[in-house]
Amino acid sequence: MKYFLIAGEASGDLLGASLMEGILATDPAAEFAFWGGDKMAAVAPGMLQHFKDITIMGFVEVLLNIRTIQANMRRCEAQFSVYKPDVLILIDYPGFNMRMAKAARKYNIKTCYFIAPKIWAWNEKRGKQLEANVDLLLLIFPFETAYFKKWKVNAKYIGNPLYDQISTFQKSTNFKIEHKLENKPIIALLPGSRKQEVKRMLPTMLLLAQAYPQYQFIIAGSPSLGEAYYQQFLTQDQAAIIFDETRNILAHSEAAVVCSGTASLETAFMNIPQVCVYAAQPLTYFIASLLVKVKWASLVNLNLNREAVKELIQNNYQLSQLKQEFEAILLGGNKRNKLLEDYQELHHLFQNKNAALLASAEIDKLIKA
Repeated sequence: MKYFLIAGEASGDLLGASLMEGILATDPAAEFAFWGGDKMAAVAPGMLQHFKDITIMGFVEVLLNIRTIQANMRRCEAQFSVYKPDVLILIDYPGFNMRMAKAARKYNIKTCYFIAPKIWAWNEKRGKQLEANVDLLLLIFPFETAYFKKWKVNAKYIGNPLYDQISTFQKSTNFKIEHKLENKPIIALLPGSRKQEVKRMLPTMLLLAQAYPQYQFIIAGSPSLGEAYYQQFLTQDQAAIIFDETRNILAHSEAAVVCSGTASLETAFMNIPQVCVYAAQPLTYFIASLLVKVKWASLVNLNLNREAVKELIQNNYQLSQLKQEFEAILLGGNKRNKLLEDYQELHHLFQNKNAALLASAEIDKLIKA
């Protein structure tokens, strides 16, 4: 069978790679064409576009780059119309992928949306678009099952590939030696994978590192950005940068400061106490605050339906507040212990469901229907 996948950011690349592995287990002769990243490319050949060259985030930023985005959409549509896949698999990235789902209808290409658009958070009108243009919707968060019953869409909960991956992860035993790290307790800094995120997240994280020289702070670098991009924010040796080893960094850490997104859930799955942070361009944040309907930014809190992880968002993301929350989760006591207990509840919600294999089985059913 032929599969065309579209992932537009690092988290989609990670989950897309897991899905491709599941597809190959079900269909060893599978052929792929995809927009994605290094992790998907490591599974199989077929990359047509790297996400690092197309990722644009934020309402204002999208408006400023609308012509480029439209050109990318036309190019992607042209590629899958010629490739004629048995199924088009859309991975998150809804601003782009919802339009690709509609375009696929012109060519009678079956569509699977993997990682549902977060219409439970904002832009609920996309529910009607899902009904019209998506043949199979694969859900990875337990709470989404009840929500999507309100829409006439073929939705299946298949578990979370990240949970499956982390449950079998083996940390490096020589991590500090391999990376020539100091003999100090490690704190993980996860400032996001996009340039806009790193620009807004990392400087305050580095101020925190400067305030606690007794710890070794490590930035989980995104290979798509490159070391030079991170170095511009380092005024001295506040932190080391290690690329493409986020899980090893977390596995050796006492605590983490994490940009809101998939990384927050990944950190929780690894049982590392965290502070979740986020700040956007002011106008982008203002527009989002008018549209977003959920109480929390962290996927941990969304899935538990309460604040387990402390969130410092926009104007609350200041060094003084970050130090306060950092010390609360780092130094033991009630805050750290309660957070670790909440993580156990999160584990119970997800458990191991072999998500990639279940997803590939559902896609196989769709193709053969």
